[in-house]
Amino acid sequence: MKKAIFTLAIGDNPMYQAAILSFKHYAEKVGADLIISDQLHYPIKIENPTYNASPAWTEKLRIGELLETYDRVLYVDADVLITPHARNVFDLYTDLQTAYWFDEGIIQEREQDVAMVCDALGKVDWPLKSNRPIYYNAGIILTSSQCPLFKKTTLDDLHKVCNKITHYDQSYFNYTLHKNGIAHSSFDKAFNRMDMFGKEGYLDADFIHYAGKGYAKNSRRRDIQFLKDFAQLYKGLVSESEIEQLKDKAWDNFLSTVYAKYPLPNWLIELCSERCIDR
Repeated sequence: MKKAIFTLAIGDNPMYQAAILSFKHYAEKVGADLIISDQLHYPIKIENPTYNASPAWTEKLRIGELLETYDRVLYVDADVLITPHARNVFDLYTDLQTAYWFDEGIIQEREQDVAMVCDALGKVDWPLKSNRPIYYNAGIILTSSQCPLFKKTTLDDLHKVCNKITHYDQSYFNYTLHKNGIAHSSFDKAFNRMDMFGKEGYLDADFIHYAGKGYAKNSRRRDIQFLKDFAQLYKGLVSESEIEQLKDKAWDNFLSTVYAKYPLPNWLIELCSERCIDR
């Protein structure tokens, strides 16, 4: 069975580079090819969106293309750290008809997101669990060539909703899933561990997802936290010099951001940052 791990990573963001190193380690471990999109293949016109929207989110449509070559594809956002002790997700979630991802609706209220996409594309019979809509996070998706989800998704549909709704790709993929009655199931949260569950024990998870502020005090510090955790988990597996280089780059990027934000001397900002941030 041919397996692929797929991600999108454009540019030299040190967090992305560290994430890819973790993906490479995992791909070798589970016998999968690693495929990285470093440019966009599905152009979309984002124009005065009502909510924050990125043209990069359409790249997930490439999953459908890859399933013409591979039996199974694991899509992973580039703000995910796969830990060295991660279990083999392909072996644990085996039904080839089913789309596997994490149901964040169990803890996040997503009724508004569901209402928005249904208003834009038409009502569907949306399933509930514990009186909440089942709403999957699209940062990590495991699917197979027998599952029709990415045969049903289209760029035209994404164009219809991209400027109108929140999380346009994620909501649309959930909508397509339920509209077409496609088999679906949730991962254990250890395969999409987000900070909505708190910080306790998160480094023990299989896949750590640094969405939003990602276990840091704010989103500006996210990359620093990611590299700190990467350094701890991959010590002895990745060279110390490479880890330090990535950490230094993340720190420099952070300083550039705060230099631009605060009207203070750069030397003072750096001094305060060094004293206040554990990196």
